[in-house]
Amino acid sequence: MMNKDDNKMLIRVAHSPDSDDAFMFYALANDKIETGEYCFEHTLSDIETLNQKALTGSYEVSAISFHAFPKVADRYMLLSSGSSMGDGYGPMLVAKNEIDLKDISKKTIAIPGLMTTAYLALQIFEPNLNIKVIPFNKILDALAADEVDIGLIIHEGQLTYATEGFHQLLDLGQWWQEKTDGLPLPLGGNVIRRNLGMEHCQKISKIIREGIIYSLEHRKAALDYALQFARGMDPNLADKFVGMYVNELTVDYGERGQKALHRLYDEAIAKGLLKGKPPLEFI
Repeated sequence: MMNKDDNKMLIRVAHSPDSDDAFMFYALANDKIETGEYCFEHTLSDIETLNQKALTGSYEVSAISFHAFPKVADRYMLLSSGSSMGDGYGPMLVAKNEIDLKDISKKTIAIPGLMTTAYLALQIFEPNLNIKVIPFNKILDALAADEVDIGLIIHEGQLTYATEGFHQLLDLGQWWQEKTDGLPLPLGGNVIRRNLGMEHCQKISKIIREGIIYSLEHRKAALDYALQFARGMDPNLADKFVGMYVNELTVDYGERGQKALHRLYDEAIAKGLLKGKPPLEFI
């Protein structure tokens, strides 16, 4: 697909409207790096919507939950940069009051989407669940209104739940780290559509990687841009959140990140949650 204005190839990039993704794509969205023969158009949607869109290959490049990747691996390959991993922290179970973890199968749990990796990790922890799918930014409201007993929270809620009066029952990232002898919990990554061809995939991958590095090297400017997507979060707290999910593992999975992703799929297969492991090519 060509952009009529400058005869460049249009690459539609889809990612979440969150401070960490905004930080990651700051350079690309604000023309801070050279993009060569490509013109990038950004679309912002919540991660579960992006998971659904990936099923039909709607975007050339998209953020995606690792839980959803096996369903789209015939259309997409993983980019070597852009992953979000919880290194000793991650999605959390929270509630109004203390609840024994052995009793959570008897409770109603709000989850942010059936294809989110947060839900997959929770299923690895406890397969027998009574769930209710609620948009990630409405889960704490549902919990406050007693519509559910427990909330599985992602994004900034991981840093703000306590100020809203909720108790943490479980940090899945911490649990995963202990279970795997120190591996991070892989949550999501960037994928690129296979039908672009390997040459274009490699060039686009390089540009996106350079953009992430630029954001990390120009942290203040990138953070100032990302704050508009932080849903009113205090700048210092937003800085902490961005640092949690945009770091060296985001620039490149490395051996540790790749090992963690293999382990996630192995654990899911062992629990009968996935039928098989998708091809893990890191472009």
